[in-house]
Amino acid sequence: MSLKYQIVPVTPFQQNCSIIWCDETNQAAIVDPGGDVEQLKKVVEELGVTVTQLILTHGHLDHVGGTEPLAEALNVPVIGPHKDDVFWLQGLPRQSEMFGFPMTEAFDPTQWLEDGDEIKVGNQTLQVFHTPGHTPGHVVLFNDDAKIAFVGDVLFKGGIGRTDFPRGDHPTLINAIKTKLWPLGNDVTFVPGHGPLSTFGHERATNPFVADEMPLY
Repeated sequence: MSLKYQIVPVTPFQQNCSIIWCDETNQAAIVDPGGDVEQLKKVVEELGVTVTQLILTHGHLDHVGGTEPLAEALNVPVIGPHKDDVFWLQGLPRQSEMFGFPMTEAFDPTQWLEDGDEIKVGNQTLQVFHTPGHTPGHVVLFNDDAKIAFVGDVLFKGGIGRTDFPRGDHPTLINAIKTKLWPLGNDVTFVPGHGPLSTFGHERATNPFVADEMPLY
């Protein structure tokens, strides 16, 4: 048994929404449903999986814009992010205006996440790491069996998340990457919020923002 995933780019920002599932039970979660709800429902149907929850890494509109209608359509709870992102979720109407997105009403998740929490997806487990810096309540989800991490906007191939938004902080973000993500291992593949996949090892060796001169192997 293992954790499977399919990336579905959504919204004009082409944000990576991930449908993840346990191949033993076919129970699934959707990580960062930023929009394009009908498209996500169609992919879920094609995959033949049963979505039991939506999981949010942080409160930015392009990652949460489809949350409420999708949760309602699928009748599932919304898990995460960390409660320090409450102001982003409460500010969604303003974010909608600012970015020219369809109006997204403020909402609270069913459950906030804390560092060290675990989320079950079928028989698979996601470990939760609180990784502030891009937003104060950002979390990263890690599955040890598949060596896969869903990192939202913390880390990208060749880049890191912006820290010029309200309550963003550059040193905090760098510290979160180096102390929370790197210890998970160089062989971990990560799915960023935007753009192509990479590995922690590749970024440690080559990413100009966070490279630490560690050898790849």
